Amino acid sequence: EAEEDCHSDLVRTDDNERSGEANLQAELQMFRAQWMFELAPGMSSTGLEPLPCRASSRGPGVKSVDARGKQEIAKEEKAKELFLKAVEEEQNGALYEAIKFYRLAMQLVPDIEFKITYTRSPDGDGVGKRCVEDNKEDDKMADLLSDFQQQLTLQESSVKLCQPEVDVSQTHISVLPMEVLMYIFRWVVSSDLDLRSLEQLSLVCRGFYICARDPEIWHQVCLKIWGRSCNKLVPYASWREMFLERPRVRFDGVYISKTKYIRQGEQSLDGFYRAWHQVEYYRYLRFFPDGQVMMLTTPEDPQSIVPRLRTKNTRTDAILLGHYRLSQETDNQTKVFAVIMKKKEEKPMDYHKYRYFLRVPAQETDHSFHVGLQLCSSGRQRFNKLVWIHHSCHITYKSTGETAVTTFDIDKMYTPLFFARVKSFTAFSEKPL
Repeated sequence: EAEEDCHSDLVRTDDNERSGEANLQAELQMFRAQWMFELAPGMSSTGLEPLPCRASSRGPGVKSVDARGKQEIAKEEKAKELFLKAVEEEQNGALYEAIKFYRLAMQLVPDIEFKITYTRSPDGDGVGKRCVEDNKEDDKMADLLSDFQQQLTLQESSVKLCQPEVDVSQTHISVLPMEVLMYIFRWVVSSDLDLRSLEQLSLVCRGFYICARDPEIWHQVCLKIWGRSCNKLVPYASWREMFLERPRVRFDGVYISKTKYIRQGEQSLDGFYRAWHQVEYYRYLRFFPDGQVMMLTTPEDPQSIVPRLRTKNTRTDAILLGHYRLSQETDNQTKVFAVIMKKKEEKPMDYHKYRYFLRVPAQETDHSFHVGLQLCSSGRQRFNKLVWIHHSCHITYKSTGETAVTTFDIDKMYTPLFFARVKSFTAFSEKPL
């Protein structure tokens, strides 16, 4: 009898363990189904549905799962509310408040952005009504300028390019007439054609973006660079596109090349030793929008030379000044041709030791250098490389008018010049565009 009682107790224990394991498996299956359903809402093709359970198998564990699911739903609803509040603050221009609400929403549900269904009504009222979950509107707008102009036109009858974000007691820039505002933008571009600062100014607001895309500004810029050769806009869609795509020299920096070579020194007295010297020197080319160019060859490094090239009125004697032009050849290569010469210096007349006699002056000559360069692009930057194709020296005798030409061989001594942007060149505006 004792053995039978022990056997029955073991059977009961085994049945209880099996029923407990079945309940645990059912509970785990429901948790998995609910978890998969939350990860992919609205997808019926997953095939994961909560398994039906008998009333006798429901225990406190199933109730805790239901309570946990309700908490997740409430958390998701709160995250949606915070996210929509952030969208509203962003559209009103309060970016700091929007970031705060975005952060709170993502702390609750990290992927809340993909769980919101947007709708829009014709009135445009409400946060959720301003946004539409549409694949076509997710793409970037092809013409941002026309969209901004349309938004400003629909806001109010008297169009203002910009509005103050907060109430200010001083006069806001939005009260200025359009002509005055455009004149300020011309000062930003300046005579140095600082289009980089103009693009940075366009990031301030929609109104400044519209002003920075004014066709007249970009047309004047193109005329400054290419002159009469840019009367026709074809094949470019706008003057700004012409400025960006058409090959040109850059004005917001300097083109620099570094040359190294080994020079043989004098032989020693005993004949067993000969010195060798490593020579390094730089060539600098600075272009100006008015067609002038400066060239300097010196062993000094860029750190000491670049500040001297900021203006054309430099005191460095070795600098050559001249003019350049861009040429579009038949091989579709843009080339730069320049004629440069040394600055003229007035020398006093050389008197002989006797008062009434003048020394016979030397024959006066003019030296000019003719330079030909091919404009190229390398790496991510555009139009940042100049390759030598021609270099010659022209000596003109003033007495006879004859000219002697010496052409230099373009060898490894003529290394390409690479562009380096210099912020100080466009830090100040001397006059408007």
